[in-house]
Amino acid sequence: MKAPILRRAVLVALPLTLLAAVAPAQAKAPVLHVTKSVVIKAPAAKVWSIVHDFGKLTWVPAVKTSKADKGNHPGSVRHLDLGGPVLTEQLLHYNPKHMNYTYEIQHTANNMKILPVRDYVSTISVHRLGANETRLVWSGHFRRLDLSAHPKKGEDNAAAIKAISGIYESGLANAAKLAAQ
Repeated sequence: MKAPILRRAVLVALPLTLLAAVAPAQAKAPVLHVTKSVVIKAPAAKVWSIVHDFGKLTWVPAVKTSKADKGNHPGSVRHLDLGGPVLTEQLLHYNPKHMNYTYEIQHTANNMKILPVRDYVSTISVHRLGANETRLVWSGHFRRLDLSAHPKKGEDNAAAIKAISGIYESGLANAAKLAAQ
């Protein structure tokens, strides 16, 4: 009788022990945030017309081609050709009335080779400041790729923030340039 009870106790305790061992490592990988914005001398409707199409992220210089399987409908999957690697993202929320949408990078081995992030969720939003002035905001939260207590160089917090910041900054600058035309 004692052997089955002991086996049951081990079967219950083992997963809890493994969870306790993993939790401290993930606790060292905080959720990181990046928010970038630009004020554009153009009407909000014009800025929204540049960034509104989930399937067309080609206003971001690093994106060579972009297409989404279901357009601007939540659940739509977007494929971004970055000149070799293809990144896949999924639309979570789309609100044309409030001029914003939220998407996530799908958690795949291929995507993790392209960007040093995981658990990435981002929102692009357009805010009318005046008749001819608009703030375009791109914000996201994510974790670094390496969740260990001592991440590898290139998979640490700094690398993740640098990669996302660079994409946001170049995209916003190009959107402002396109809106000025």
